[in-house]
Amino acid sequence: MSFAEIDLFGVYVAPFSVLMVAAWLVTIALRRVASRLGLLALVWHPALFVFALYVVVLASITLVARG
Repeated sequence: MSFAEIDLFGVYVAPFSVLMVAAWLVTIALRRVASRLGLLALVWHPALFVFALYVVVLASITLVARG
């Protein structure tokens, strides 16, 4: 994947914003799984944990898309 602008209905969108949306969707799925398994009850600050998970997922998706 080249990091060039993406034409979305005539509006040029930065490719990083598309990666951010993809990471958000993955994070939502992982948060639901963690919630059903009871893992969110074990962490000190669930919102901070979910944010850190989002950052890790976003970095991973970016590395995979670039590679």
